[in-house]
Amino acid sequence: MDTVLILLMVALAWQVLRVRYQRGRIALLGRHLAGRQLERHMETLTQGYTRAIHEEAETRQLQVLETYAQTERAVAAQVQALADSMQEESLQAASMSMLSFCVPYAERFLPATMRDFRELLHIHAAGLRHVVDNEDGWDPKSRAYHLSAELYLLQHSCHWFCKSRTVADARLLVRHQVNHQKVLESVSETTRSAYRQWLQGAGRR
Repeated sequence: MDTVLILLMVALAWQVLRVRYQRGRIALLGRHLAGRQLERHMETLTQGYTRAIHEEAETRQLQVLETYAQTERAVAAQVQALADSMQEESLQAASMSMLSFCVPYAERFLPATMRDFRELLHIHAAGLRHVVDNEDGWDPKSRAYHLSAELYLLQHSCHWFCKSRTVADARLLVRHQVNHQKVLESVSETTRSAYRQWLQGAGRR
């Protein structure tokens, strides 16, 4: 009985510590998002692209997509601003774990499992700008498809930083009915290549 009670107390303490840690991460990211309309713009785009896809006439699809040009530029600019703003944080504060589950304060005692969220945001910013500027010359529908994937991957990264990789995977699947691997395959090669290098820890400081 004593063993069961001890295990319950340990589990409760771990849960409290995990929640406190994750709230700190959410608050940190929230400070850098404050005053920006990034989340609202991202929601507008993802919903707008879905609306365009469901238009029967191709001409109507293109008309709908064209209405989001200003919002696309705003998203690209704000993600770059977010990436620049996060540079104010220390490496320890901006580290995120490669473990699938949340280990509170892993950056302090498991540094080998960590990656730099600041670097990841710059990857997202560069990738979004690449697609918004249509440097690969996609047609409007293909461009919207790839830009949607860029936005989904950015959302996944933010959820991963704040919660865990498992939670980020689950939210991606529930909200957008697509898994992480499919999203990674659908972003631009510019983003995909840099993202995979980041996962492998290339260029870590």
